Amino acid sequence: MYPKPDDAAALYPRQESAPATGIPMSGAGRSGGGPNAPNAYYHQQAAPTAAAFAMQAPPLAAWSTGLCDCFDDCSNCCVTCLCPCITFGQVAEIIDRGSTSCGASGALYALIMLLTGCQCVYSCFYRAKMRAQYGLQEAPCADCCIHWCCEPCALCQEYRELKKRGFDMNLGWHANMERQGRSPATMPPLMHPGMTR
Repeated sequence: MYPKPDDAAALYPRQESAPATGIPMSGAGRSGGGPNAPNAYYHQQAAPTAAAFAMQAPPLAAWSTGLCDCFDDCSNCCVTCLCPCITFGQVAEIIDRGSTSCGASGALYALIMLLTGCQCVYSCFYRAKMRAQYGLQEAPCADCCIHWCCEPCALCQEYRELKKRGFDMNLGWHANMERQGRSPATMPPLMHPGMTR
């Protein structure tokens, strides 16, 4: 009644099945090239490439001041030249959003500077973190090169950038958040007593 195995092979030729991919593989959707060829559905739903993401990403913003515009804020320039750990501590507290204090960050910076002299490696991570938070360009060159070649100028530029973005660098993160929370721009509009739903 049933055909022998040899006869079954002749009557029903064995077809290679396509690997399971989670994408429907109908016969109508297949492009030419054999049973393992990708189908048209896959080509339509292909994941976007890195170039597509780069085209969709908004352009990075320029720094508000140049690297060598240190004399725009002479008091900060003097403090940074004499004791860079103070400026770094103020910048790090704002970038870390208050998770580390100005004193702790500045003390760690000073300790690294005294023990190894490679404080620029530590501070360049904060520059990269700041650029990521605010969408800033990596200019005029790589973060590590800027901090290695001109550490005081890099710290001053970061300080000025945060100041231009509305932070009072002498207050710290928490006091800045309290001040911004009480500003009229962030308060809800006042409703007149006669207005009802």
